Amino acid sequence: MKNSIYKKILLRICTGIGIGLSTALMLTSNVHAAEKIPVLASFSILGDLVRVVGAERVAVTTLVGPDEDAHVFEPRPSDAKALLQAKLLVMNGLGFEPWMQKLVKSTAYKGQSVLASSGVKQRTMPKEKNHNHAETDPHAWQNPNNVVIYVRNIAAALTKIDPVSASIYNTNAYAYVKELQTLDQWAKSQFSAIPADKRKVITSHDAFGYLAAQYDIKFLAAQGMSTDAEPSAKGVAQLIKQIQREKIKAVFTENMSNPKLLSQLSKDAGVSLGGNLYADALSMPEKTGSTYLLMMRHNISQLTLGMKLNPE
Repeated sequence: MKNSIYKKILLRICTGIGIGLSTALMLTSNVHAAEKIPVLASFSILGDLVRVVGAERVAVTTLVGPDEDAHVFEPRPSDAKALLQAKLLVMNGLGFEPWMQKLVKSTAYKGQSVLASSGVKQRTMPKEKNHNHAETDPHAWQNPNNVVIYVRNIAAALTKIDPVSASIYNTNAYAYVKELQTLDQWAKSQFSAIPADKRKVITSHDAFGYLAAQYDIKFLAAQGMSTDAEPSAKGVAQLIKQIQREKIKAVFTENMSNPKLLSQLSKDAGVSLGGNLYADALSMPEKTGSTYLLMMRHNISQLTLGMKLNPE
C-alpha cells in the first residue's frame, strides 16, 4: 500500500517537473523567435532585398528611404543611433554611399558589414566635369543578374550572424534568384521586340548603364552619374540637338530627381515627357515601384512604350 502511495507521489513530482521544463522550453523558444536581427540598409532597394532574404528573422531599417536621393543624402543623428543598434550594415559599395565611411567612423560601429555588390563586374563611366579619371558606375542593381549576387551576399552575411537560421536565408535567396532570372528573361523578350535603332532613351542622370549594357539600349542623360553634378550649358545644348536630330521620343524623369531640368530640356527640344522611372530608390508603398521586382517591371514597361515611339 505504501509503495503504491509513494509511486503516485513520485509520478506527480515527475509530471510537474516535465510540465515545468516544457513550459520553460516553450518560453525560451518564443523569446528566441521574437528576437529579430536588427539590420540597417543604406537605401530602399537594399532594404527590400534584405526583407526578402531575412523574412521574419530580420527587422530592417533604411537610411535613404523611398523616393529619396542617396547622392545628396546627409546622415542625421537618428541615423547614427540606428547604426549603433544594428547587428548588420548592408551597403551597395562601388562609391554609391560616399557619406557612409564618415558615419561608421563617427559612431565607432562594431557590428558586421557587407557590400552587397561584392563580386559584381564593375562598369566605369566616362570622365565627368571636375574629374580627370573614369569613375565606377555604382548602379549595378539595374541588371537583375547583378541582384542575384546581391541576394547571395546578403544571405551569407545573415547566416554568419545567425547560423541557426541558415536554411531560411538560403531557401529565400534561392526562391528569389528564380524570380530574378524570370525577370531577366521577360525583360529580354520585351526589348528584343524593339528594333535596335529605336532603343534610345533620355533620362535625368546616368543611372541605367548596367541595364543598357544588358539589354542593348542607348541611354543619354542631362546630368552625369550623380544627381548633384551640374550639367554644362554646352552639354545640354548638344543633347537637345541630338534629340531633335534623332527624333527621340523616349524622355523620362526619375522619382528621386528634380524634374525641372528635364522638363525644360524636353520643352526646348520639342518633345513630350514620358512616364517616371525608378532609378536609385523605390517608390512609396502605394505606388508601382514599392519593391525591386515591381520597380524593374514598371521601368521596363515604361521604357518599352517610350522606345516604340522612336523612329527607326
